[in-house]
This record gives sequence, structure tokens and C-alpha cells, in this order.
Amino acid sequence: MFGQVIGILFPVFALVLVGYSVGRWLKPDFKPINRINMETFTPALVFSSLVSMPLGEQQFPLLIAALVAVLIPALVMLPICRLMKLNYKAWTPPHMFRNSGNLAIPLFTYTFGETALGAAVLLFVVSACTHISIGLVMLSSGNPVKQIVKMPVFIAAASALALNLLNVEVWKPLYDATALLGQAAIPVMLLSLGAQMCHIKLSGLRVGLLCTLQSLLTGAIAFSIIYWFIPLSVMHLQMMVLFSMLPPAVMNYLFAERFSIEPTKVASMVLFANFFSVITLPILLGLALTLE
Repeated sequence: MFGQVIGILFPVFALVLVGYSVGRWLKPDFKPINRINMETFTPALVFSSLVSMPLGEQQFPLLIAALVAVLIPALVMLPICRLMKLNYKAWTPPHMFRNSGNLAIPLFTYTFGETALGAAVLLFVVSACTHISIGLVMLSSGNPVKQIVKMPVFIAAASALALNLLNVEVWKPLYDATALLGQAAIPVMLLSLGAQMCHIKLSGLRVGLLCTLQSLLTGAIAFSIIYWFIPLSVMHLQMMVLFSMLPPAVMNYLFAERFSIEPTKVASMVLFANFFSVITLPILLGLALTLE
């Protein structure tokens, strides 16, 4: 079991280490790279995966499970933030919107094979769409609808789902082009995550450790509900163990900085929680693989 877990996680952490090395010595500006990835590579990955993914009643439980994993932590954090006197807007989103892109997609594909890619992308789409809708509503007082419909990820997901549900076959050269472009998304995500690790400061260790423990708690509660009440296949159930307890997405920091909601603390949550995933992910993966 241990060797299997190491074999699955090694390619992920190897690319993260390469990204850390690049960020440490070359110090590139990843902002334009991340923007290209989020507006080009990732939408292409989403489109090519969803347009060919079998859709139907068998995908509905996974969709519901993803929503449970995202929304339940928002309820759990209400009493936690009140008892610990924490800023709800700063501390809750990292437990709702996890690293379902640059960490989860490669992790799922390395663990379960290419057959899991469609489900992994579906989970990412649910997380991303709720983040740019519910997440923005939580942080701002404006209407985020206009911003949502303009986002390339949303457009790609909506287009792919519409074509899929209408049984419209995509011209193969177009499909091949989007699939080829989408292949760049995962490596770039991992390199970017590794480069972000260069900004870790020990002063944020306490915040990051607390966030990690809270993240495991809120995720475990969400997964318990999924396990007992939502009928999933074994592979999807194994995926939900990881999806429910992943570290926070980097986008949480970007939103916190934009709305001036304790961005320094949120940055510590994101960076340290992803750093601690070196410890937590092997444990969660081992747990997931024991489910039958």
C-alpha cells in the first residue's frame, strides 16, 4: 500500500518541486502564466473532457456529492468562527473551495487512470463555478453574474455540456486541438503551485496549521454525509475522500487580496495547507484506497 501511494503522489510532488526550484532560482513572474492557463489551457481541458464524457443519471450523484463537499464546510465554519472569534469571510472560503485543479486533477488521473479524468474535471468545474458565484457573493455585495458568464472556464463548461447533452458531435480536428491545448494545463498548474511555495513565511505557520486541521475536520464531516446518503461508485467514493479534504485553492488568496479580507492570513492558509499536503495526502490516499 505504501509503495502504491508513493508511486501515485511522486509525479505530482516532483512537478511541484520543479516549480519551487524554478521560482527559487529563476524568479519568473507567474501572473501572466497563470492567466494564460486559466483563460486558455484550463478551458480547453474542461471542454475536451466534458464534451466527450458520458452524461446521464450516473453522473448526477457525483454532482450532488461535489456540491455537498463545497457547501457543508460553510455551515460547519459558522459555529467554529464564532467560538474562536475568527473572520468568517476570511476563514471559510479556503474550506469550501479547495485545490481541485492543479492538485486534484493530476492526483486523480495518476491514481485512477485516464478513466477518472472526466469525473475529475466535473468536480473541478463544480468547485470553480461555485467559487466564482457563491464565493464572490460571500465576499462582495455586488452581482457576480456578469463576471461569471464572461469567464472562459464557464463558457467552455457550458458549451461542452450543451453539445454533450444535445448529442452534437464535435469536429474531430477541433476536438484534437482543444485536447492538445488542455494537456498543458496540469503541468503548468503544478509548476505554479510549486513556485507559490517560495513565498511561505514561518510567521504564518500557526494560521496555516490551524487551517489545515479545520480543513480536515470540515472535509471529514462533508464526506461522512456523502458516504451515508449519496450512492456513488467505488471509484467516485474514493475520489470524494480526497476532494472533500484537499488543501485550499490559490484563488482564495486572489479573492481575499481583491476584497481586502485579511489577505496575509489567507495566503498563509493556502501556502502552508498545500505544504502540509505532503503529509495529509498520503494518509487520505491510503484511506481512499481501502474503500470498497
